[in-house]
Amino acid sequence: MNTRQWFKSGSPWIWLTGGMISLSMIMVFGLLALIAVRGLGHFWPAPVVEFEYHPDPETTVRILGNPMRSQNVTGLILRESGHQIPEDVDLTQRFLIKQGNRDLTGRDFMWYPEPLISEWTTPREAMVVERREWGDFIGFLSQVKQDGVVIAEGYAGREKLLPLVARANELAGKINRIERYEIGGLNMQLERIRLAQRGLSRNVDLEPAEVQRRMAELQSEQDELDRQYEGINARRLELLEQMRRDIMVAESMDGRQVEIPLANVVHVHWPNDMSLVQKMGHYVTMVWGFLSGFPREANTEGGIFPAIFGTVLMVILMSIVVTPMGVLAAIYLREYAKQGPLVRLVRISVNNLAGVPSIVFGVFGLAFFVYFVGGNMDRMFYQDALPAPTFGTPGLVWASLTLALLTLPVVIVSTEEGLARIPSTIRHGSLALGATKAETLWRTVLPLSTPAMMTGLILAVARAAGEVAPLMLVGVVKLAPNLPVDGYFPYLHLERKFMHLGFHIYDVGFQSPNVEASRPLVYATALVLVLIIITLNLTAITIRNYLREKYRSESD
Repeated sequence: MNTRQWFKSGSPWIWLTGGMISLSMIMVFGLLALIAVRGLGHFWPAPVVEFEYHPDPETTVRILGNPMRSQNVTGLILRESGHQIPEDVDLTQRFLIKQGNRDLTGRDFMWYPEPLISEWTTPREAMVVERREWGDFIGFLSQVKQDGVVIAEGYAGREKLLPLVARANELAGKINRIERYEIGGLNMQLERIRLAQRGLSRNVDLEPAEVQRRMAELQSEQDELDRQYEGINARRLELLEQMRRDIMVAESMDGRQVEIPLANVVHVHWPNDMSLVQKMGHYVTMVWGFLSGFPREANTEGGIFPAIFGTVLMVILMSIVVTPMGVLAAIYLREYAKQGPLVRLVRISVNNLAGVPSIVFGVFGLAFFVYFVGGNMDRMFYQDALPAPTFGTPGLVWASLTLALLTLPVVIVSTEEGLARIPSTIRHGSLALGATKAETLWRTVLPLSTPAMMTGLILAVARAAGEVAPLMLVGVVKLAPNLPVDGYFPYLHLERKFMHLGFHIYDVGFQSPNVEASRPLVYATALVLVLIIITLNLTAITIRNYLREKYRSESD
């Protein structure tokens, strides 16, 4: 076959299509691999290196920290930035070192040019302390104190230190549970009593004696809650006092002795003295802490569990709302509406609605859902809480409804296409057997079109989970004080603000005061978001395939 006949056969276009698909798959998997390496590699215990830095011939500075990455730079750039690089150096490397100790030096990360540093060493005694405030501390263990008494010294003190750190974390967990659940529950009950008292004071329909009686009952209940709070707070203060008795003294790279209360310590490890098994255990612990913990230090430390929870819950609520709305709209347009110019105009409008920028939906959600619907709900049902809004402020329910409108055209179009693929002979056969139009639709047409509905839901979930712009207006926040779900009635608090993985990526990547510390967290959070979207989509695909096979076998 000559070249001309080969082109006429269409084989080149088949190969071109296959090649483009393969290239696209390689790019997708390459991107995921890059995100995974950059994100998950952050949790592996990096070695601590020590070297001498010579900013000028007469000065020597001891440097201790984790090497992060290197850059090839010219000597001219380094000399212009203030480094005294020899004139014969044209091209060299500089290394980014995470030296920690932000409370002592003012910044965690520092660049050091290769010509001005000595050979690296990895001291066995070098220690990395993850703190709840001020980031990591990198140095050497000097002493371990308990109630002001030194109980261990030097590197050998690690055997005494590690159990005390575990004890401090256990106490911190108890304190957190007391503050978040017990005291939080009392505060909710006190707020309920306060609103009830305000409602009674405004009620003109009750007799004064009845108002006084109810006020006395509420006051008695409030006094009982105050007594409970005193007992709970006494337990909390006792636990805090137990945490503060343990202190570690560490030596920084410049020789200063720093006292670190174990109440401020999350984790301590010696990366240069860890075996492979210990490093793997540390890695699993850090990854689990990232997935299950709460954020700290302006979201540059800690975990992302509230963002994961908020993202999944919002997508579920959005799916519950958009699926029946989209399916009913598609059924009406395809099965009941009289086909004509008006219906064609509606279809064109639905298709165009899919191209509207998402921020426009956010503005609409803020104006209609939050201010109009939520504001009227507050005036009708939560008047005692005014002027503090209950539903008249951005929250989870308004974010879910806004994204439901955003993804509604996708569900409508997919469902309508699925209904259009059902052969008319199936409808006619059902009607000929005596079924009504509603029975035909409910028992025959809709079951056969459920795969198309699930396809629309898959596309809706994929788009909604990654949206950020509209959520910034209708409910998402940088740091939510409480989860939207707890153990207090009504258990699911739709009015609360929530955290979202997409907004968390934006906030950590572009609003963080510590760019270098937040960079790996951006990759790690992006990987978690992609995995969540894949999991949700795979779940929907599995359901779709099951329904497709089920109704295919029934139709056969």
